[in-house]
Amino acid sequence: MGSAVVPELIAAGHEVVGLARSDASALKLEAAGASTVRGGLDDLKVLQDAGRSADAVVHLAFRHDFSDFAAAVAGDAEVVAAIGEGLKGTGKAFVVTSGTPSVPGRFATEQDKAAADSMAGGREAVSDAVLALAGQGVRASVVRLPRSVHGDGDAHGFVARLAGIAVENGVAGYVGDGSARWPAVHVRDAAHLYRLAVESAPAGSVLHAVGDAGIPLREIAEALGRSLGLPAGPVDAGSLGFLGALASIDQPATAALTHSILGWEPRHTGLIADIDAGFYRS
Repeated sequence: MGSAVVPELIAAGHEVVGLARSDASALKLEAAGASTVRGGLDDLKVLQDAGRSADAVVHLAFRHDFSDFAAAVAGDAEVVAAIGEGLKGTGKAFVVTSGTPSVPGRFATEQDKAAADSMAGGREAVSDAVLALAGQGVRASVVRLPRSVHGDGDAHGFVARLAGIAVENGVAGYVGDGSARWPAVHVRDAAHLYRLAVESAPAGSVLHAVGDAGIPLREIAEALGRSLGLPAGPVDAGSLGFLGALASIDQPATAALTHSILGWEPRHTGLIADIDAGFYRS
């Protein structure tokens, strides 16, 4: 997301400072027109001081370690607590990232929450802590991303991983009859929503960056099959690794409240069109 949010903010006239933990990251930020603060997610004092000196903070980073997801969530809680401490009483915007929840039997809305005992429940608790800052002088909001943030540059997302697994297994797979649905959004549409949140989201807002409300996994697999020259068909959930569980759950979502709050509308291509355009062939 950072590679899309930074140019979106700069194009709108904002000055951007990015956290860089390596020389390579610093060079990428500087090439995009941003300046840098050196440090990582473990440098809580750096994060607190940088947040305090900024006019607004967008938190996009997360350790996507599914081997110890609880530890990743705990680390994220420490990060937002440190940044939030530096922002209390300032009225500044603090935009954090989470995921759209799964609600059995219907489309998830911005008012829904992930079940406390689910994998997403930990991230929901972190979001709640951020939203609580709205009562402490912070214009806090949460942008929930869907299962796929697609487009040029998506080399590490869930659909990119499904493409890699398809190549490894020789089949573009889905679980069961493939009717479980994933929401999706183009990366540039998501970046635009982050900018709107920085500029004008009311304190305590929960926002959904959802373009495609729910695409059946069978259609995603068939599109990957067309693009990769592989057959598509049902596979055992275990063959998809940690994605097997996600591919077994119907989790469509809407963004109706986000549209009404900020006037955000997705304008770029949908996931299937991006797959057909060849973004995941490599």
